Amino acid sequence: MGLLKVGVPQPWDKSKKNLRYVRKAGVKQFISQYHRVKDFKGDELLWGDEIEYGIFHLDKEKKEIRLSLRAKEVMEKLNDKEKAHMHHVEGCNWVPEYGSWMIEATPKRPYSGYAIDLLRVERNMRLRRRRLLTELNENEIAPTVATFPLLGALGDDGTVPESKVGGPKTESEYIGDDIINPHPRFGTLTQNIRKRRGEKVNIRVPLFRDVNTPEFASYPPIGSSGGSCPSNSLQVWRYGKGDESMAQYGRENVVVGCSSVPSEDGDGLVTLQKWLVDVRCEGCRGLYYRSEPGVIVPDADWPRNGDVVVGSEIQDIPGWIRLQNGYYLPIMSDDGGITFLRKVSTSIHSSNTEKRKLGSSTPLFRSQQLKPPETNGQQINGEEYPAASLAALLENKLTLPPAAKTKNGVVKQKQNVRPAIHMDAMAFGMGCCCLQVTFQAKDVDESRFMYDQLAVVAPIMMALTASTPILKGRLADTDCRWGIISESVDDRTPGERGLEDKEDPAVAGKGKRRIYKSRYDCISAYIYQGVDQYDSKNMKNRVLNMYNDIPLPIDEESYRELRDAGVDPALSQHIAHLFIRDPLVIFDGAVEEVDNETQTEHFESIQSTNWQTVRWKPPPPRNNPNDPHIGWRTEFRSMEMQITDFENAAFSVFIVLLTRVILSFDLNLYIPLSRVDANMQRAHSRNAAAKGKFFFRRHMAPLEEGDNGYGVKYTSMFARVVAKTQSHSDLSDLNSISTNSTSVSDEANSDEVSCQRKRAPVAAGCDEENSFEEMTMKEIMTGKGDYFPGLIPLVRAYLDYINCDDVAYAKISKYLDFIEQRSIGALVTPATWLRNFVRDHPSYKGDSVVSHEIAYDLMMACKDIGEGKRHEPELLGDFIIDPISTKGAYDVKLEGKRIKNDHLFELLSRYTQRESFSGNFQTDEIIM
Repeated sequence: MGLLKVGVPQPWDKSKKNLRYVRKAGVKQFISQYHRVKDFKGDELLWGDEIEYGIFHLDKEKKEIRLSLRAKEVMEKLNDKEKAHMHHVEGCNWVPEYGSWMIEATPKRPYSGYAIDLLRVERNMRLRRRRLLTELNENEIAPTVATFPLLGALGDDGTVPESKVGGPKTESEYIGDDIINPHPRFGTLTQNIRKRRGEKVNIRVPLFRDVNTPEFASYPPIGSSGGSCPSNSLQVWRYGKGDESMAQYGRENVVVGCSSVPSEDGDGLVTLQKWLVDVRCEGCRGLYYRSEPGVIVPDADWPRNGDVVVGSEIQDIPGWIRLQNGYYLPIMSDDGGITFLRKVSTSIHSSNTEKRKLGSSTPLFRSQQLKPPETNGQQINGEEYPAASLAALLENKLTLPPAAKTKNGVVKQKQNVRPAIHMDAMAFGMGCCCLQVTFQAKDVDESRFMYDQLAVVAPIMMALTASTPILKGRLADTDCRWGIISESVDDRTPGERGLEDKEDPAVAGKGKRRIYKSRYDCISAYIYQGVDQYDSKNMKNRVLNMYNDIPLPIDEESYRELRDAGVDPALSQHIAHLFIRDPLVIFDGAVEEVDNETQTEHFESIQSTNWQTVRWKPPPPRNNPNDPHIGWRTEFRSMEMQITDFENAAFSVFIVLLTRVILSFDLNLYIPLSRVDANMQRAHSRNAAAKGKFFFRRHMAPLEEGDNGYGVKYTSMFARVVAKTQSHSDLSDLNSISTNSTSVSDEANSDEVSCQRKRAPVAAGCDEENSFEEMTMKEIMTGKGDYFPGLIPLVRAYLDYINCDDVAYAKISKYLDFIEQRSIGALVTPATWLRNFVRDHPSYKGDSVVSHEIAYDLMMACKDIGEGKRHEPELLGDFIIDPISTKGAYDVKLEGKRIKNDHLFELLSRYTQRESFSGNFQTDEIIM
């Protein structure tokens, strides 16, 4: 879990004096290291997975289960054994995790980029489970589950040894400080998050409604769905946005939404505002861009009157907006006498000047509903609008979806209020276990491109691996862990959360800068810059990604320093966004003593505590010539823990193969980030994998012409393949696919990077709101129509392309078959299976309560499933897990030491009784 350092952490009040220094030094360290390693090229694919385990203590007589706080002891013994077996090429690496009951394990050496190494993944995961079993006591188990179901529900009696509830680190009402790993980083993180926030963290998760759930006694009757929404809807939990509902309804309730699919989620999602350039003064035709407030950039394509630009107001610098392309514009003249920019409806199209300049050959479509029948009126984006239509587009505030009202006009808020499971400490989030995968890219550009593409996939894979339906001894009406962790480490001050608060000059942004997300959330910006090297000098100074459509608060001082140091604008704003946060752990003797030219400790202290769905990881410094070379990496972080090694291996292998498919088939998965955020909310919903719909890109391959959203006939690579296959025609001409007159099939630069990939962030081919649609999990994974082939068929096609060997192909096919069956609903997610187990248990009372006995039986069942001793067809279908035991956990040495006589006699007597021995031994033979 992040950066682990041995030392004495500073208490919060002392560390506050060093916050600004560490932030500034962290930026300098990144700049120094970036210039040292930015030209690394040609690295091979290396990758690895991380699995987290929890150790539980059993009372078999009483059928009770508790946390076993022996993780440190177990980890040290396991690592000692690893050292004793260094001769073996396959091994494990064991590291601390947040909880005193938790251990993280990775393969000792990374997996390579060869197909045969995909067979190592499950084998190594099974080895880790086998070796962990060797160090567990007879009354301990370590199933691979996302959460301990009774965490925070047992009071002082929840751990072995016993730990008292509360303590100075957590001040929790439910858990004690002793459950936190003794490494000083973890306790300090817990305490400083609470102190920076100004109060305890506030986690409220919707409670599952069953027939006898007491909290729902006053609610109207429900149908047979067992939930809080109609059967044709999914309940949406908008985590991290509950301050207003907390003030109104208290900590025991939470406001949720019910989304009838397909629909727009609407409320709870914040997007960039659109502004009409309207400079009303004699001779004025528009505005020049500014590289920073007050610094004019005389680019030739400056916004003219009638253009619509996209951006957000800068809270730190009133009167200015920061544009989607990284430039700035003033809202009005210095004296306030002339208004330059006016807010307009988000439904109007922006003027994509970058696309025009880059010469996109596909028309920029306009929304039909905004086109007036008349032609008289003011021009916007080259189209004329009558005065009435123009007035409707101009607004004084953000466009928000209307609230539902009763016949009397009263807002119906109560209908969305649901009982909540309340938690109040970091341990409830960071005590969750998950599955993570990290990939090494060939260079910095590839790592940034994969960061963007995997960010789109992250919510989809989280829903497909959902395994977190039980929290604090209650059934939750959500399936995933992410929002719980997000709220458990939310250190934002009230001012940063949009509430009234006083300034604190010591913290970042004085504690008043509006920050829309927790430190643990989806990404807030794509970082691949794309086509900058192919175009004019002016384009190099802009963020070219047109899919960044949500507000991105940045530290303006850090951004200017990064740009002045030659870091491109897309990456500069990513780093400057990370540094709106404060470091949470600062160690004595490691502040100004750290060398900013050769070390990255301060950069990593902030980078490693920005826990996003994907993480971009620069190469670390090499402090010793013998240190291994490590390249540019991307970490995929959203997947949930699975009960078996087969499942965990299947999803790990699928993700690494998907990265190869995206690169080799030149695919583009970009959708607006606001839709990625919406997907993340939907992915938490109960049974989202089977019933939900997610926004996904309509055309992953280059379009030949048009799109199907505005009545224009479209043609894509995949549509042509389907047509040729159905007509049994020759497929050879597919090698010359083109986009109008611009060939994109084999066009590439000297690094063999296609121009299609370089143009992907610029939204060439269609406008951003026309590039995606809602799809079911089945459609995303297996295909839709003739234009979307599905991710699993693409992976199969890639395996054919590389001529995958038969042995590897057979195993990978099993993984793909399993994932396909889960995606189409033939197999359930672990979350559904766990909830069903509880509801079907003989002692369950229909009250959403998970008792000691139920939790005991559930964890024993998970243990037996993971060890291959129990088969659950609902979860695994026909896929059988081979049994796992401690036998074979380590190599057996061929000893040559003399055996003691009593042991020798025992062995001999055991084998002389065998029929094969006695039948061949003649007592009357005389040995000569």
